[in-house]
Amino acid sequence: MGPRVQALIAFWSHALAAIAFASILVWRATRTGKRPGQALLMAALALTACWAWLSAIEPGSALARHAETARNLLWIGLLYALSNAGEGRLRGAGLVYGAVAAVLGLQFVATFLIGQGGSPALFASSEILSIIAAAGSLILVHNVYAQAAPGTRSELRFTMAGLAAIWLYDLNFYTVEYLGDGRRLEDWRGVVVLAAAPLFALGARGDRGGRIRLSRSASFQSLSILAICGYFALMVVLSTALRDSPYDWLSIATVAILASMTVAAMVVVPSARARGWVKAFLARHLFEHRYDYRLEWLRFSETLGRSEDGSAPLNERIIKAFADIFEVERGLLLTNDGSAVSVAASLDWPTLPPANRHANAGTFWTNMEDAARILELDAIRAGFAPPSSRAIGAPQWMADDPSIWIAIPLIHEGRMVGLVVLAAPEHRRPLDWEDFDLLKTAGRQAASSLADALGQEALATAQRFEEFNRRFAFILHDIKNLVSQMSLLARNAERHADNPDFRADMVATLKSSAGRMSDLLARLAPQGSPKVDAVSPQPLRTIITDAIAASRGDRQVELSGDCGSWANIDPIALDRILRNLIQNALEASPLVEAVQVRVSRSGNQVSIAITDQGSGMDSDFIRNRLFQPFASTKSNGFGIGAFEARSLVTAMGGRLIVDSKPGRGTTFTILIQAAEPARDAQRKIA
Repeated sequence: MGPRVQALIAFWSHALAAIAFASILVWRATRTGKRPGQALLMAALALTACWAWLSAIEPGSALARHAETARNLLWIGLLYALSNAGEGRLRGAGLVYGAVAAVLGLQFVATFLIGQGGSPALFASSEILSIIAAAGSLILVHNVYAQAAPGTRSELRFTMAGLAAIWLYDLNFYTVEYLGDGRRLEDWRGVVVLAAAPLFALGARGDRGGRIRLSRSASFQSLSILAICGYFALMVVLSTALRDSPYDWLSIATVAILASMTVAAMVVVPSARARGWVKAFLARHLFEHRYDYRLEWLRFSETLGRSEDGSAPLNERIIKAFADIFEVERGLLLTNDGSAVSVAASLDWPTLPPANRHANAGTFWTNMEDAARILELDAIRAGFAPPSSRAIGAPQWMADDPSIWIAIPLIHEGRMVGLVVLAAPEHRRPLDWEDFDLLKTAGRQAASSLADALGQEALATAQRFEEFNRRFAFILHDIKNLVSQMSLLARNAERHADNPDFRADMVATLKSSAGRMSDLLARLAPQGSPKVDAVSPQPLRTIITDAIAASRGDRQVELSGDCGSWANIDPIALDRILRNLIQNALEASPLVEAVQVRVSRSGNQVSIAITDQGSGMDSDFIRNRLFQPFASTKSNGFGIGAFEARSLVTAMGGRLIVDSKPGRGTTFTILIQAAEPARDAQRKIA
């Protein structure tokens, strides 16, 4: 194809494109209705027609290049107006558009300097700026269309397709022009713009504006891509400008830039504190909101709902869900079962705190439930926390541990079902309103999940009790049969008591019935429900020695300590508790090992510790199964002994504490209120 034919194609294609865009402008001006960016759309159509006409009559001139830059600026302005038409603007999006607009502004300056007689380096810089502008514009087109609401994409797709076609061709044209001769591609630019004109006509039909909001990820990706393009552009400009310099400035600049980037990477990448500072800085200065709530909600829900095989229990997943918000590595979940505040789960916590032994644990729990506030422990320690937070009265172990950062109550229907305690992140910062709002919302969801799990657990317990009742009905049936058999035997004894054969048969029947009843008693033990009668000062020695004598059989049980102490107890209930715990200790210990029972008094509290040398229990079993009915480590056990023991101790106003580790045995410690001996007992001792 000869040069004359190419010139004709270039002229008529640009001229027809100018006529087409002018026609779209006139047609659009006659329509009623207002949409976001209406004035910018009209101006962009007008400048596109002006550029096409200038390119037809004077291709490659400075005036045509200025018109092209102005055209691109107006189209970028229209994209910015569309992206900010909805609610929730992001400052990060403005930086993306500002970066592209800055490149176009530099292109204005470069074109002006070229018109004044610029150097080859200036020509090369102008072409590089054109490449960056085209690439950045394509990124914005993609983001605007990708972030548009699904219902408005049909209105945007034609305009976005037209802009993408024009800027994609420009990107290839300026790249080829920088690398060699782009004259042939320039002749066909008008054809591409003319072919895109119907797309703009179709896109201009709608009167409604599209709802578009750039996400954080889209803004970060756009900024990253533009930063990379800018870096390469800077290096190319420097290499072109300093090519003929007597000094090797290019190598010096390259080494300096690479060294700076390496040092920055060495500081930011390995350090969690530096990464946290960078994220906080970017969130504070790039975005109006610190969090991408959609992503945070999806991640939080995914962590809570992960229930496949091998996943952590729900209690640990709750801690993990909150820890991921601040990139924290350690946390605790505290719960209150009505008798004590205890650690329900932990996440990489080195030493579990004595949550259930603190004197005001119950008061703290009640205050937290009433206030429903997130405790910021740093603010409490520094003294600038609000009075309502200080009045809650954080436990001493929590207030004194500098690694503890915040405590988040899990409130469900006005009741606190749990408390999440988080350690401080690497980058420690004060919480703001956005943190509190996110934590409150997440706390409600976690509380709902935890309450549902507790409800399911209570339902399962009720079902196990129902199963136990059914089994008890069969046992009652056997007892009824035995009672009927013995009643018949008693009636026959009145008539046949002198018959030796009858007496022999009666003895055999009684032995058989006694054996069957013993089996039934063993299956039913411990009997009755946890119930405490009157609590009064009682001596402990007789109760403890009787319980040991009734439980040990031929096994060794060693009693030590202050056995002469008195305590406020129900002697029958304490006897049942001791028999249960001593029997369990004997069953857990090897035959050659003795069970230790030690009594001690400290202030107004008496402790009775029963220690065995058995296989022990892990922390998960102690937290989640030990005090649940029908959960037992013994194959033939009902799992009621520990449940009943703790219930009876709590009913007497005491506490039952367990200290156990796998392979190191177990110690059950009964803590009850001490009492002074009665006056009659004191006179008898004297």
